[in-house]
Amino acid sequence: MTTPNSRSVLVLGGARSGKSRFAETMARETGLERVYLATGRAWDDEMRARIATHKADRADDGWITHEEPLDLIGALKTLDQPGRVILVDCLTLWVTNLMMEEGCDVDAEGESLSGALSDLQATVILVSNEVGLGIVPENKMARAFRDHAGRLHQAIAAEADEVYFVAAGLPLKMKG
Repeated sequence: MTTPNSRSVLVLGGARSGKSRFAETMARETGLERVYLATGRAWDDEMRARIATHKADRADDGWITHEEPLDLIGALKTLDQPGRVILVDCLTLWVTNLMMEEGCDVDAEGESLSGALSDLQATVILVSNEVGLGIVPENKMARAFRDHAGRLHQAIAAEADEVYFVAAGLPLKMKG
């Protein structure tokens, strides 16, 4: 898990791989004040139910929850302080939100996020879905999503102190 000197961690994995559970455990083990920065948007009833379940799961577990679907960098700067761990869940939902915004430069936002990590005082754990391991998507938007997410992961991994890949609930440390 994280070392006391670790300031930024990227946790990648597929859907239902156990990546969020691993990241939450990692955050708990720091002993720091825990902030959960959620990026999800409730686009439909199923997503509203998912968000409600996630909130209920954290309600009595000592998390301070903030929601920010677009201005992730601004939220991180606002929440940043020493003695705190901020868990961002998840980057791929953030990419989706950015893609849905008219005129948004998704890659520029990703580069800004990766560049901002070294300026933060809090420990930051970023969770994201690895979507580039499957077949080439059949439509332009899905391919653009895969490409944006892949470039974002590369930029964040280059800056992060630690990188993990989680599959079947098992973390593989890739960096740090």
